[in-house]
Amino acid sequence: MLNTQGNKITWLGHSTFTVTGPSGSVVLIDPWTETNPVCPAALKKLARVDVILLTHGHSDHLGDLLSIAKSHKPQTVCIFETYLWLNKKGISNLLPMGKGGTQKAGEIEVTMVNAHHSNSIMDGDKLVYGGEPAGYIARFPEGFSLYHAGDTCVFGDMKLIGELYKPDVACLPIGDIFTMGPREAAHAIKLLGVRHVIPMHYATFPMLTGTPEALRAATSDIPGLEIHVLKPGESIS
Repeated sequence: MLNTQGNKITWLGHSTFTVTGPSGSVVLIDPWTETNPVCPAALKKLARVDVILLTHGHSDHLGDLLSIAKSHKPQTVCIFETYLWLNKKGISNLLPMGKGGTQKAGEIEVTMVNAHHSNSIMDGDKLVYGGEPAGYIARFPEGFSLYHAGDTCVFGDMKLIGELYKPDVACLPIGDIFTMGPREAAHAIKLLGVRHVIPMHYATFPMLTGTPEALRAATSDIPGLEIHVLKPGESIS
């Protein structure tokens, strides 16, 4: 059983999550809510956001960051080049960082880690370079830690992420085509050494064909593994 130490993890669909702490503080990862086709209507407008963690600038991840940031004034963590773009858009409380760095954001301690993907921002009809994509290790005051891999393939240094940060749960993409699919995610789980996994970045669009059932089949040889399959809007707490 996953012990979240009083934190509530809610999947809003695709790669978007909120983590609500015992104090009521809300961390929003990849803020695609209002225009996310699979986010439940009741959660498209969030009542509170204290911290945003942005993995990269593609529209299905950066999504509604501008409107959410202007409404709630959260601290927003992102890679440096995306910070420069957000700063030009008038977003305040920005916390730029680079891979391997750690800083405090709200109540959490966050480390930016590697991801293998691309990163660009559509600004009107212009494509803006957004720096490199990233993943995050978020450590909460109660001792709970979460790894959000962002959009990525499997890569060998996931073993280092597991050894260094020992996350309690990993949110891993499984949709295939643009990220790793179930077979690659199964190997990522072995490298990370995690026992709790939440699949993400699947079923949003027909092109994303990976499924939790395929992930279960590919990980049948991993003893003690729990795959927490959520529907958009469902939580673990």
